[in-house]
Amino acid sequence: MAAPASNMRINADRLWDSLMEMAKIGPGVAGGNNRQTLTDDDAKGRALFQDWCEAAGCTMGLDTMGNMFARFEGTDPDALPVYVGSHLDTQPTGGKYDGVLGVLGGLEILRSLNDLGVKTKHPIVVTNWTNEEGTRFAPAMLASGVFAGMHTEEWAYAREDAEGKTFGDELARIGWRGDEPVGERKMHAFFELHIEQGPILEAENIEVGVVTHGQGLNWTQVTITGRDAHTGSTPMPMRKNAGLGLARMLELVDEIAWSHAPDAVGAAGHIDVSPNSRNVIPGKVVFTVDFRSPQLDVINDMVARFRVGAQKIADDMGLGVEFEKVGGFDPVEFDEGCVTAVRNAAERLGYTHRDLVSGAGHDACWINRMAPTAMVMCPCVDGLSHNEAEEISKDWAAAGADVLMHAVLETAEVVG
Repeated sequence: MAAPASNMRINADRLWDSLMEMAKIGPGVAGGNNRQTLTDDDAKGRALFQDWCEAAGCTMGLDTMGNMFARFEGTDPDALPVYVGSHLDTQPTGGKYDGVLGVLGGLEILRSLNDLGVKTKHPIVVTNWTNEEGTRFAPAMLASGVFAGMHTEEWAYAREDAEGKTFGDELARIGWRGDEPVGERKMHAFFELHIEQGPILEAENIEVGVVTHGQGLNWTQVTITGRDAHTGSTPMPMRKNAGLGLARMLELVDEIAWSHAPDAVGAAGHIDVSPNSRNVIPGKVVFTVDFRSPQLDVINDMVARFRVGAQKIADDMGLGVEFEKVGGFDPVEFDEGCVTAVRNAAERLGYTHRDLVSGAGHDACWINRMAPTAMVMCPCVDGLSHNEAEEISKDWAAAGADVLMHAVLETAEVVG
């Protein structure tokens, strides 16, 4: 495959302006975004993305999970497309770049090809995957997971948010449920650009991360059942305090993660305490334990040890406890050829780069099962993400998008 000319660059100002324009939809309260999946703001963001794609000469496909596919034709209509993309949905207190950079960076490739008059043999398809974040409807990467055959569509449609609304009903309500059967598309390759969501690139003053592997993860939802009681009039020996059970189990999570340092991590980010009243001893707690590691045996060990230890804590305290796996995927090794295309692009363009293991889950982790896949990462300030203070620079965004474009063009085969 011939490499694209080293002087080819995306339009950095246009990419940045697009990021800022998308950020106006679903603004947060502290400078970031709250554009959760299948909300009215999600629908508005999708409509803006479609408008931009059609203006760039794309046709838009939409499958039954709401995944959006903007197709930019190649010279060979029979050649399998090269896919590129990420997600437009955000955390409730999310930043302006997590996921969005990957979608709009893909769009910027197409806009730049128009500017340069460049054609590729393979079509290029820019994708917006539905519900990557998994905050409103667990698990994360839900729609790409259905696409890859990891979940059934029926199961996904039945997922409920905190208000009891289902994924299927909300997808139909916002008007973004398509007719195309999910998972039938064939891909030549898939590339995803994303912010690092960690501190390594910035700390080492490196412009581009070449992602070789993705951490695996396991989400275990834990329900502790005690007994609601008055905090002032219930003697200490007669309490069944689900909140205290939570505290002891959280210490156990931390202890287990530290036992596999430095590569393994663990925490509980989602916690619901009931009845959540100042003068009532908690009678029920529901929380989700998130264990991650690049090694599957380590993940399995952490989960098994937690379940045994949490059960003992509950038994010793007279509490009930239930466990449910609500998300997870095995560690991922990305395609050697696609990773090499990313690395070659960074070298050709003169950007500093290093190999990385992604600490977060991404749609690419599921699509890797369906097609050759790789990821590109750019730094973010202090490694901060899933936070409204998330920040990147225009130069970082441009470097990541430049490398993305060159990797995609090398794989899609520039014509002429």
